[in-house]
Amino acid sequence: MIDLDIYTLIGFIGMACIIGAYFYLTWKDDPNPFILHGTNLAGAALLTVSLVVHTNWPSLVLEGFWAAIAIWGLWKALRSRKAAR
Repeated sequence: MIDLDIYTLIGFIGMACIIGAYFYLTWKDDPNPFILHGTNLAGAALLTVSLVVHTNWPSLVLEGFWAAIAIWGLWKALRSRKAAR
């Protein structure tokens, strides 16, 4: 039987965020970068919470890169918004 403690449930919510962001990217012709990268960052953060408790090093490192890329995407979107003003 699967042990569904609070950290596993948090991880599932994070997974849903990342899958939702990918679906949004595929669905929209012109996705909002704040929604896309913000949702990816939230998903990476939630999965990281889960992975700190239930450590899986390759997945934990992956989430670090995923979060860094999302932060970079948010930074680029903020920079573009400022340049447009």
